[in-house]
Amino acid sequence: MESGLSFSAADLAQTRFAVSPMWEVVTSFRLLRGDNAGTLHRRWTAQVRPRIAGAGLDRGWLADLVPDRGYLADFLNPTPATPFPTLAAELDAIRATPADRVRTDLAMLGAERTTPRPARLRLLAEAPEAALEKVAAEIECYWELALAPYWARIRGLLEADVFHRARQVAEHGSARVLSELHETVRWDDGTLHLVRRHCALTRDEAGSGLLLVPSVFAWPRVMTRSVPPEPPQLAYPARGIGSLWEPRPTTATDAVAAVLGRSRALLLAELDTPASTTRLAERCGLSAPGVSQHLIALRNAGLVTAHRSGRSVLYARTSVADALLTPTGDPA
Repeated sequence: MESGLSFSAADLAQTRFAVSPMWEVVTSFRLLRGDNAGTLHRRWTAQVRPRIAGAGLDRGWLADLVPDRGYLADFLNPTPATPFPTLAAELDAIRATPADRVRTDLAMLGAERTTPRPARLRLLAEAPEAALEKVAAEIECYWELALAPYWARIRGLLEADVFHRARQVAEHGSARVLSELHETVRWDDGTLHLVRRHCALTRDEAGSGLLLVPSVFAWPRVMTRSVPPEPPQLAYPARGIGSLWEPRPTTATDAVAAVLGRSRALLLAELDTPASTTRLAERCGLSAPGVSQHLIALRNAGLVTAHRSGRSVLYARTSVADALLTPTGDPA
C-alpha cells in the first residue's frame, strides 16, 4: 500500500525533528514482545526481558495498548512540544488526553482484535482519567527497568541523527533529507510517499507540517501517527544503530585511575553494561560494601546513575564518564 503526504510551502516550513522518549517506549516494548528481536538489539533484550517479565510488565497496560503488530494507541505518542522533551512532559500530555481521544483509539484497537476487549481497556474506556494515571505509572516503571539505564547512550545516538540531518537540510535542502529517511519513504514533486502495509500518511487525515522522530527501536521499519489537527509524525530508524550496543572503548582507564583511584576507574570500565552492586563486586573482585561506597561517590560526581530494578539497583555510566574514558574524542 502506498500513501502520499502532500506539502505546501507552509508545511515544509513547519517540518521539524524531535527526540521522543515515548516513541522509544512503544517501539522498544513492541520489540520485546516479538519472537525475534533480531541481532541489532540482542544484547539489550537479553538484559531487559527478564526484568520486564519479573515485574509483570509483559502482562500489563502496555501489553494491551501496544500489540506486537498493527495499530497501537495514538495517545501514547503525544506531539512533542520541544525538540528534546522529557519523559515527564510526555507523560503529563498522556494524562491530559481527552476522553474522546482515548475512546477513539480503543475503538481502533478493538477493530483489529480477534478476542474480547481486555478488562483494563474496558476500564480505560469507562474511566479514562483514573486509568491514564495507572498507564503513566506503568510506563514510568517500564522506563526505569528497560530504558533509563541506557538512555545516555540512546539519546546520544538520536541527537546525533537529528544534528546530522539538520546539517543535510542546510546543505542540500529538505527534499533530499526526506528521500533518505528510509527505503519505504520517497519524496517526489511536493509529496512524501510512504510504502508500508500498516502505515499511512495523507494530508486529509493529518494536520499541517510534519514531525520527524528518529528511533532506535523502530528499525527496520517506519511508524506513523496521524491525529488532526496535530502534525503527522513519522518515526524512522536512526543512523548508527548497528554499533549502538557494541562495547565502548575505555582507552583512558589508567589516566582516570590516576585521578579517581584504581577501583573506581575499574568500576566505570565495567559499567559499559548496567549492573548491580553485587554483580560489580563479583566482576571486580571487590567487597559489596566497598563497591557501594565507590558508587555513591561516583554518583555524586555525576559519573554514574542509579535505577531501581525490583529489590536491587542498577548502575549505569553517564556520558560524562564516557568522555573521561575516551578523551581522544572517539565516538562512543
